[in-house]
Amino acid sequence: MRAVVYEEYGGPEVLHLGEVEEPHAAPGEVRIRVAAAAINPFDSELRSGAFDDAPAPASTRVPGLEASGVVDEVGAGVDDLAVGDLVFGGGSATLAEYAVLHHAARVPAGLGLEAAAGLPVAVETATRVLRILGLGAGEVVVLDGASGGVGTAAVQLAVSQGLRVVATASPGHHERLRDLGAVPTTYGPGLPARVRALVDAPVAGAVDLAGHGGLAELAELTDDPSRVVTIADFSGSVPGVHVSEGGTDSAWDALATAARLVEEGRLRAEVAARFPWTEAAEAYRLSQSGHAGGKIIVTPARPQA
Repeated sequence: MRAVVYEEYGGPEVLHLGEVEEPHAAPGEVRIRVAAAAINPFDSELRSGAFDDAPAPASTRVPGLEASGVVDEVGAGVDDLAVGDLVFGGGSATLAEYAVLHHAARVPAGLGLEAAAGLPVAVETATRVLRILGLGAGEVVVLDGASGGVGTAAVQLAVSQGLRVVATASPGHHERLRDLGAVPTTYGPGLPARVRALVDAPVAGAVDLAGHGGLAELAELTDDPSRVVTIADFSGSVPGVHVSEGGTDSAWDALATAARLVEEGRLRAEVAARFPWTEAAEAYRLSQSGHAGGKIIVTPARPQA
């Protein structure tokens, strides 16, 4: 099958179209004919060789962690999905004609397949960090670096739980965050004073989504580093901060909840940019620039929905 591939570590320039063997669904998985796949920063870290000391991958690799499409193969033990279902979910090697999803849910009514492809990782990550904080309705949460896919999902999920949300981003994203239900402010030094000027209650929890060195100020805001979660700063610069990388505390069950919230009009899936897979390198360059302002979608053909 055709796929976006790389045979050496490096920048986006190592990506190109190639041929790889079709994957097949293992127990608990489904295989889809991919309609759209989304770009994630972790893809670029893997492609750079950051997690491998070898000079080159052991085999041809296909990037991608999430996608949407039509189920064409169902693994043993899957009894809630069937061949022909339109689904979105998290998996591996999704920038391809066919991909296996380890976690999937039906695409909710009214949501296009491109937008659906950008939901899984953002929803799982946002749900995970909010669960770690365990805040209750009416409490204040600060989301630092909230303009991207995870950030906008976290804003909406927090609002749906009744939390009061302060979200940081550059000024150009403030109106969008306000429209999603957050009180926006700028990121960077001086954040505690800006937040305290905006809300009349203690900050019960905070999430670092950007890794721009703001952990100390987030810990100051919460008055307790254990009330701060980061998904982007692994430096250990502030002892006691909860570093979340997924794994044992993953929240893939959130996909079904996300589908319900979309149908109820309480969760919007936004696409910041679209590229055909022949321009995958450009899609990753945009991702690495940090200026996309949302999910970047790659399609193997013309958009199907």
